[in-house]
Amino acid sequence: MDLLVSNDILMEYEEIITVKYNKKTSEVFLQLLTELKNVHHQNIYYNWHLINADPDDNKYVDCYIAGNGDYIVTQDKHFLILKNLSFPQINIISIDAFFQKLNF
Repeated sequence: MDLLVSNDILMEYEEIITVKYNKKTSEVFLQLLTELKNVHHQNIYYNWHLINADPDDNKYVDCYIAGNGDYIVTQDKHFLILKNLSFPQINIISIDAFFQKLNF
């Protein structure tokens, strides 16, 4: 499985990890993400603005669409609105469903 990330996603990861742990931990984590062969940086050229309840979540949708992703793996209920769209079609799955696909 591959992971798509954008600059906005990396910045959010950095912010959250720094707050929960510390700056050094976030630096190490982000360095690891840039070195892993199955992590791909995706440039975003268009913002779809599909999630109104929490607009900050749109960065994940935009990355998914731009990178032609297979799934958005999330427990966040804001993403459920995407299941009602006919276009663009977005596959939202839970963490448990994702682990089942990985045979965990």
